[in-house]
Amino acid sequence: MAIIDFFDRGWRINPTGTAYSQGDRDWSFNEVGDLSCQIANALLATGFSAGTKGAVWAGNDVESWACTLGLWRANMTWLPVNARSSVEGNAQILDNFDCDIIFFQEQFLEEINSVRDQLGKVNLWICIDGNVEGTSYLQAWCQSQPVTRPDVQVDLDDVVMLSPTGGTTGAPKGVMNTHRSVQTFVAHFMISCRYHADEKPVNLAAAPMTHTAGILSLPCTARGGAVVVLAKPDGGPLLEAIVKKRVTEFFLPPTVIYRLLDVPGIENLDFSSLRYFMYGAAPMSVEKLKKAIEVFGPVMTGGYGQTEAPASIAFLPPDEHFIDQRLATDERLSSVGRPNPLVRVEIMDENNAILPAGESGEICVRGDLLMKGYYKAPEKTAETIVDGWLHTGDIGHIDSEGYLHITDRKKDMIITGGFNVYPSDVEQVLWSHTAVQDCAVIGVPDADWGEAIKAVVELSEGGQVSSEELIALCKEKLGSVKAPKTVDFVESLPRSPVGKVLKKDLRELYWSDADRRI
Repeated sequence: MAIIDFFDRGWRINPTGTAYSQGDRDWSFNEVGDLSCQIANALLATGFSAGTKGAVWAGNDVESWACTLGLWRANMTWLPVNARSSVEGNAQILDNFDCDIIFFQEQFLEEINSVRDQLGKVNLWICIDGNVEGTSYLQAWCQSQPVTRPDVQVDLDDVVMLSPTGGTTGAPKGVMNTHRSVQTFVAHFMISCRYHADEKPVNLAAAPMTHTAGILSLPCTARGGAVVVLAKPDGGPLLEAIVKKRVTEFFLPPTVIYRLLDVPGIENLDFSSLRYFMYGAAPMSVEKLKKAIEVFGPVMTGGYGQTEAPASIAFLPPDEHFIDQRLATDERLSSVGRPNPLVRVEIMDENNAILPAGESGEICVRGDLLMKGYYKAPEKTAETIVDGWLHTGDIGHIDSEGYLHITDRKKDMIITGGFNVYPSDVEQVLWSHTAVQDCAVIGVPDADWGEAIKAVVELSEGGQVSSEELIALCKEKLGSVKAPKTVDFVESLPRSPVGKVLKKDLRELYWSDADRRI
């Protein structure tokens, strides 16, 4: 299937029903479908061909998402722009990825004008929601176009998303995802998150739609369900939307979930509509996961994916958080679930040999979920996809029941005194302390150990704990080798726009001077 076929499936099922809802405004499938057709026909009439690269510089917004649908309907390539990222960073990505078209919201005009000279490859600027001098206004630009679906030829290996990597380990690379890889993601989701034939899901898009929340809305749309769009995942409005709109599914990264659990009165709200509360994109504290299950019910849904294998390498459904109707073991809860059915997942050693169950190595994946490659970087592609296997850069193991455990990023492993220490082991212990809101564990230079383990900790509101107490807790649970030698307390950890802790930024603070000693 082409990526736009998932929208069209829902359009056929529920033409006059609500496809998207934002604030007090509901958009039917007919309205959004017609608009996406007009946008696609206008792009083609302007002379752009399949494969043209178009960006949507906007926040979470229904008309902005319709522009993405229009690009896909014309079989063009969507460049996701996270409006929360730095302006310079966005401009560099769009220029490096050869962006041809930019749709934008008027609220970002000043930012865009500050970097417009750097975007000389852009041939068409379209303001989504206002008349701006020197640009086309979306409604005026496409209103004369027909609402018929354009007849374009589609190959499943055509690139539909050119996404920047998270940048947690270096400069972003351009990941080329295709109709084939996205349809595999949607199939995984629809297999794992089940609804009865007559049920219409309600998806809440609170995280950025330019990241996971956007493609996670596609399965709901394909079922004829409604997507409730929030500008950002603020606690109060988000919880209100779940209750008021009877939301059945949504995704948040762990750091946002931690803040959500601290909202006063959350225990008294009615979350009975929820079926799937998805978490992922970064490791989650087992203790906070248990609290989330208490608050939201048996709906927590874990998962694991990468930009290079979108959102669905493995899946931990709600019922697998339990064993015999009791909460599962911490080992199960710390996993990301079993690999999904349309991919093969194996653990490999440095020589690309498959390791037996229980042994740790690099997580490698093959199947139709994989990206086509990195944009204009064949050497990087060849390093990452070897003999058809995507080398994820994540270290982990598969246990005797088939559950996949991510130990850490390959580049995050700490070698201290000749011992390998995975930061996630230490972070799970630190997260278990009630005073710890979030944390990151890194290796820092040490004359004797080579690297010494350092914990960087955010305290919860009103939380108090000393570094000595946290070190003692880790020694008790893990032994002295894995315990941090030092603990630093910070107001906030550096994070990417999608909530991932940027350990590379933390490391730079301590490694910028190679002679620095703790």
